[in-house]
Amino acid sequence: MKTQQFLQSLNQHFQQWRRQCKILCRKGKRLGLVSSLNTSGRQKAHRPIIKHLFLFLSSIEEQHTNRQGKQTAKSAMDTVKTNGGIDTIIVNVHAKRSSMILVTAVVSLTGVIGHQLYNQPQLKVGSIAPETFKAPYTDSIEDKITTAARREEASNNLLPVWMVDVQVNEQINENLSLVLNHGDYIRATAGAFPFFDVSVLSLPTQQYLRSCSEVEWNKLQQTLENNKRQNLKSLLLKLKLNNEKKSPIINQNNNQQSTNAPKSSPQNFSQQAIAEIEAYRATATEQNLAALINQILEARQKYTQAKQKLSQLEMGLSEQVYTQTIVLELSDEDWKKTRVGIRHSVERILTQGIPYGLPRRNLRDAVSLHSQSFVPSQAEPLATELLMAVLKPNLKPDQEKTQQKAQRAAAEVEPVIIKKQLGEVIVYKGQKITQINLQVLEHYQLVQRRVDWLGLILVGGLVTLAIGIFVWVERRSKIKLRQRDRLLVLLLTLSVPVVLATGIFYTSWSAVGLLLGSFYGSTFGFTVIGLLSILLPISTEISKGGLVAGAIGGLIGSYFAQKLRSREELALLGVAIALTQGSIYLIFKVLIGAAFGTSWYLILQEAVLFGLSGLAWSVVALGLSPYLEKFFDLITPIRLAELSNPNRTLLQKLSTETPGTFQHTLFVATLAEAAAKELGCNVELVRAGTLYHDIGKMHDPLGFIENQMGGPNKHDTEIKDPWKSAEIIKKHVTEGLAMAKKHSLPTAIQAFIPEHQGTMAIAYFYHQAQQMAKEDPSIIVNEADFRYDGPIPQSRETGIVMLADSCEAALRSLTDTTPEQALNMLNNILRARWQDGQMADSGLTREEMTKIAQIFVEVWQQFHHKRIAYPKLKSSK
Repeated sequence: MKTQQFLQSLNQHFQQWRRQCKILCRKGKRLGLVSSLNTSGRQKAHRPIIKHLFLFLSSIEEQHTNRQGKQTAKSAMDTVKTNGGIDTIIVNVHAKRSSMILVTAVVSLTGVIGHQLYNQPQLKVGSIAPETFKAPYTDSIEDKITTAARREEASNNLLPVWMVDVQVNEQINENLSLVLNHGDYIRATAGAFPFFDVSVLSLPTQQYLRSCSEVEWNKLQQTLENNKRQNLKSLLLKLKLNNEKKSPIINQNNNQQSTNAPKSSPQNFSQQAIAEIEAYRATATEQNLAALINQILEARQKYTQAKQKLSQLEMGLSEQVYTQTIVLELSDEDWKKTRVGIRHSVERILTQGIPYGLPRRNLRDAVSLHSQSFVPSQAEPLATELLMAVLKPNLKPDQEKTQQKAQRAAAEVEPVIIKKQLGEVIVYKGQKITQINLQVLEHYQLVQRRVDWLGLILVGGLVTLAIGIFVWVERRSKIKLRQRDRLLVLLLTLSVPVVLATGIFYTSWSAVGLLLGSFYGSTFGFTVIGLLSILLPISTEISKGGLVAGAIGGLIGSYFAQKLRSREELALLGVAIALTQGSIYLIFKVLIGAAFGTSWYLILQEAVLFGLSGLAWSVVALGLSPYLEKFFDLITPIRLAELSNPNRTLLQKLSTETPGTFQHTLFVATLAEAAAKELGCNVELVRAGTLYHDIGKMHDPLGFIENQMGGPNKHDTEIKDPWKSAEIIKKHVTEGLAMAKKHSLPTAIQAFIPEHQGTMAIAYFYHQAQQMAKEDPSIIVNEADFRYDGPIPQSRETGIVMLADSCEAALRSLTDTTPEQALNMLNNILRARWQDGQMADSGLTREEMTKIAQIFVEVWQQFHHKRIAYPKLKSSK
């Protein structure tokens, strides 16, 4: 019993000291406190606490027989005796770690960003020569800068080499086939042409008969009917004389002569048709004549249908091809020749190539020349329109041959050589050093290279200022970084200048933005990327376009990363970053006028590669994210969402082995989430932490009443010892921590397991023990045996879960209760937690606790809403 009293006293002293220390740290007075504690009076006040503390540690180590722990406690005790206080040790260790990381950050960033300052020439262009420099020996020196400028000018002045784009040719041929197939379709609708023997009806006559208007056709039929009874010979003689005067020369056997005849009026075509039909009537029977008339009617009907489809035809081309009926006026033989001629024309034109920027008028002239050579004369207009509709530029720059041509042109430029004789003066004392002088001095190794300490000091000062800004942002931020977090931020920050130092143009902006935004929020990401954007151009050779595009890509990643809740969304964000970086780079080049020269395609290629680099670094960030989360013990919204998945091993076991606890957990999670959302806390962390806060109850499910399902209570039937029962209840915290560590849960999740109970008393069994002590005076009840080991909640999130856990059972027990009564009861529970000191380190205020009680009642009302009372139905016999 004396040991129990000692442990209780030690625990109370330790918890009181710990709360006071944390409160003072929040107020920013830790350093003053440490200095004041060095006085003799304070040392005397803390000596009992220190003594109890290390005796307590020794007793724990004896119980667990951990030799290493004993050595640690002993060395810590020696340190306490030397330095004069346990609080001094804690503050000194923390300060040393912070100072070490700060110094490491300044030195590493200065060293990497200012790497070009290690071997700086003392003599530069424009500086004054401190002495007269002479050539130590005779030699020929190449003027590399002038030579490079001439070679670049020679390569830039070359016209690009063009090549035929095979894909464009394939597309043109596909469109051509589509257009010709539509022509076949229209002609098939119109039927075969000529539709009758040309020795009886000439081609112009057949074309007229099927295309003339309905009025003309009716007149023609009426004329044939009137002429039926007249003398055929006189009529033929009359028509012959008229034809010799007005009608075109008819050659029934030669198709080409008939098609080349001059155009006549519709009246002449009508007379010609009547003459040819009457001539056929003279040599044929009435049945044959009737068959001819039927064929003409059928041809007219098909021709009308073809014209209607021709007006409705849509081929998806930029120009309408079949705007006239030329395609219907050609004979089948002429159409075949036209198809073949168009194919030959396209093949020759595409082989010659159509460059971009060719005037439309020039292209039409070329197409007309080809059409005259390959298609019949009457089909030339149709062929020209068809080719103009499908043809488009098919030449593209041949980058490889253009580059080879540029390299050959550059190689043909002779290098500029500077000859220096032994003893010849390179530059006199007091003269300004020119670019040529500097090259000669560099060749003779007279530049006098050295470390630019002034530049390094300047860079170091700027880096220190930037780190100071970051520390200021950190202190104003709601997220408090640990030492490991600061180390990770430093490593991610170093990745950008390190990649640039290796000569790689495409650095890790997007990866840094994604990881910082996902781990710590957009504020830290914006701060790091903004400061890097200012520091890097000072002493690092970096393209302005690459700097602007990369920084914007990193800022976008930082802003959206923490708002996403799945790896798939982060992958899509990587694509968005890639598109943004490539577009910004191209726009920057356009604004400075670099994309309008002959090398525009190279700028476009650089923009594409810059965008792809952003995607590649995003993929790297996605791959590293799970490992960094585990190695640095980080929690992200995505990881919390994964941990909240009910299919996780621990949660599945919790739902199957302890169903009552699982239901209790779900209700507590609902209460805690609502409160966390209202108070602006981390809702994802509250949800995940609540789901795991009672996993330790799986070590003895029936030891907790919610899992007994109305069965006998083992504490009343089997154990019957409040001390043992309290140990079983308290053990769910230690067992829960062991399970959490076994399954590698983050430290932030593990904190919910002990902190949701804090140091509260196990009131039920404590009351039982007190009753037993009244009956048996020899029994001494120590309250420490019936209190959890703690710690009390150290964050607003764990504090909310403690309050939700305390109110859950009370809310479940309410049936016919008004919201006002429920709120009054919850306020009493929360007041008890406040008065017991459980909320001292959580950061929750008394006003917020009142608000939490109201939120809990609102959630309880949603779960226990009123339902319609259905009438009871009597069962029929």
